[in-house]
Amino acid sequence: MVQTAKVTRILHGGRAEVSVKRQSACGHDCYKCGGGCSELMVSSTVSVVAANGIGAQPGDMVTVESSTKGVLGAAVMVYVVPFLLFFIGYFTAAALGLPGGGSAGVGGIGFALGLVLAVLWDRRVRKQQSISFRITAIAAGD
Repeated sequence: MVQTAKVTRILHGGRAEVSVKRQSACGHDCYKCGGGCSELMVSSTVSVVAANGIGAQPGDMVTVESSTKGVLGAAVMVYVVPFLLFFIGYFTAAALGLPGGGSAGVGGIGFALGLVLAVLWDRRVRKQQSISFRITAIAAGD
């Protein structure tokens, strides 16, 4: 993902803290998606630490790139794995002759297991800081 950010301070080790304006899911075209975005969400900023290999200084507007590998992995763990485990549990129980309610119960257990796995995976990934940011260009200075 590529975003424009403002450098707020320089840190040790060739890093800088940058402030990125948070984007809404609809790209601020709320009338197209039926609203739901609050002004607080649309106007909030997030501070992250980015690798500063180009020597940007506080006040510089910069282009920041981030890896999306961690985000995509999280989406799979949260959205796909629980449903996959639900259907595996449901169809396996049905194949073993359990009635509909029993199959649904086994599927529910699979879904809950998927959620537990997603939480455990999230805790592990947060420690590793899988999303990395780096400043790639200076757009303009203040």
